[in-house]
Amino acid sequence: MASLNAQQLNEKFGIANALKFEAGGGGLTRARIDTPLAMGEMYLHGAHVTQFQPRGQHPLLFLSEKSLYQSNRPIRGGVPICFPWFGPRANDKSAPMHGFARLSQWEVTRTHKHNDGRVEIEMTLRDNDETRKLWPNKFTARYTATFGAELQPSLAVKNDGTAPFDFEEALHTYAQIGDIKQVRLTGLEGVEYMDKVAGGRPRQGSEPMQITGETDRVYLNTASTCSIHDPVMNREVRIAKQNSGTTVVWNPWDKVSTIADLGADEATHFLCVETANAKEQMLHLAAGAEHVLTARLSIQRQG
Repeated sequence: MASLNAQQLNEKFGIANALKFEAGGGGLTRARIDTPLAMGEMYLHGAHVTQFQPRGQHPLLFLSEKSLYQSNRPIRGGVPICFPWFGPRANDKSAPMHGFARLSQWEVTRTHKHNDGRVEIEMTLRDNDETRKLWPNKFTARYTATFGAELQPSLAVKNDGTAPFDFEEALHTYAQIGDIKQVRLTGLEGVEYMDKVAGGRPRQGSEPMQITGETDRVYLNTASTCSIHDPVMNREVRIAKQNSGTTVVWNPWDKVSTIADLGADEATHFLCVETANAKEQMLHLAAGAEHVLTARLSIQRQG
């Protein structure tokens, strides 16, 4: 099916005084949401939510000023979708990091404005010749982002084939913060995690987490809500989730200099807290079955 241009998308899916489609960074098509509840942006490239700002608040999401808006590169920041694998693909280091979903052109399949003012956008990705070169399974992925006082992204994956398949997934949320050295992360106390910076060594969480260097942790067997306590921005960012057993916490610290699409000081201003099913908690999906992963991102004022 040929992709619709912004004008065609507006005619079919636009919502007056709430949602419109336009050219964004690099000429890539995006949806812009502007309502009394929130402002937001979502690209068809990767079904990538790049902005969410509740009305009267600072943006919840971080977006790099050096992000590359290219069809063969992921957008840096916001909420990238990792699917159908997380990190480098096992036994195939040439495969794209974190899977192909964040590099794919998704199709807008539905928009809706709720009576309470929330705006919902659904985008869909199905297996095609390109995805099957990397991953042979038949699937339908439907990603729904609901913009209101909170942001609710939801990824539904259905197995359209005749045999089961395994997959990993993550909503790789970049939360904007004032200063990485001053935030505390709660909700993972007492949870076992794999410390990827220390070579994957298993460790146990204890006190509320403070970031003191490069951090890449995969917390296992946790359904907890996480909260980023940010004294500089005087707020708490909450990441709640459903049907997720894994939480990933990431910040590159001084390794930011090795990442081309991040500025020299930008690692100071984000913390990734990712809603995931990954590593030992990858999912096994039977033929015809569907799994739905959901997160809820919100801001609470402190003090």
